[in-house]
Amino acid sequence: MITIKMNTINVQDYLEIRAKVGWIALQEKQATKALEHSICVLGAYEDDRLIGMGRIVGDGAVICYIQDLIVIPEYQSNGVGSMILQHLIDYVKELSDPASRMMLCLMCAKGREQFYEKHGFIARPTDNLGPGMIQYLVGDEYVEINN
Repeated sequence: MITIKMNTINVQDYLEIRAKVGWIALQEKQATKALEHSICVLGAYEDDRLIGMGRIVGDGAVICYIQDLIVIPEYQSNGVGSMILQHLIDYVKELSDPASRMMLCLMCAKGREQFYEKHGFIARPTDNLGPGMIQYLVGDEYVEINN
């Protein structure tokens, strides 16, 4: 049985699950700060084994971002990602003032658009919304990334 737990992921777990999906390695100091500054961090567990995670960053009032939605390869395509995503969406809905509008955004990996679209996200650009933009910095220098 898969359970979702809030704020149980430590730095080592975070670094290990990122490595399991082949994401860029982070420094421990960087990973610690990322977790500490997250609004919430959810872990998906089978028994006591971390099999997926997701976190929310942002200001919790005007805008939130879904960050680091990860499911380890052997559990992908089994509904774990959808379970994590729905818990993250529900968490942000609880933060929202019913009389105001909050943006919930994410940066989608290429080829994963359909997964997010089936959960109500729209791809940009649209007729009214421009494209998402990104810039990578290493120290105080801009680094061009072509992939």
